[in-house]
Amino acid sequence: MTAPEQVVLLDDDGLAIGVADKATVHGPTTPLHLAFSCYGFDRDGRLLVTRRARHKPTFPGVRTNTCCGHPGPGEAMEDAVHRRLDQELGLAAEDLRLVLPDFAYRASAGGVEENERCPVYVCTLVGEPRSRPDEVESVEWWSWEAFLAAADAGELSPWARLQAPLLDARRDGWARVLT
Repeated sequence: MTAPEQVVLLDDDGLAIGVADKATVHGPTTPLHLAFSCYGFDRDGRLLVTRRARHKPTFPGVRTNTCCGHPGPGEAMEDAVHRRLDQELGLAAEDLRLVLPDFAYRASAGGVEENERCPVYVCTLVGEPRSRPDEVESVEWWSWEAFLAAADAGELSPWARLQAPLLDARRDGWARVLT
């Protein structure tokens, strides 16, 4: 039997104050906890956009960035990003770079709240996606401009809508990953 996935709980200053089972954390009122977002590009500069599985408790069926997740207690954030890319999409990452270290957000839908300190990474993806249907309903390769337009139109997850313009404003610092 697999132990329940745990998330790291944070205080208002972003310091770890404990752990909790992931399944019990997300609800109508969710405590602040540690997460991450990853934007993975292919060698042609296209972003892998995912649609979350429809049975997921948080934001089911919503298009979003490549991958999101939570580091386990004591797990290095970069290791967690690599783990989730492999688990959800069967992909490896090269040139993983932290771009938005202090990103945090709060969003609700369907009676479930997200309340996360969520550093944002970019990387170059290695391989072809083999998504797990319990995590990802579908994948598509998009241009960065198409992703920005979808974020601006409100067609993406709340966190991706907030992250997209922040990432674009810092694009000179991370776009070299794609070349």
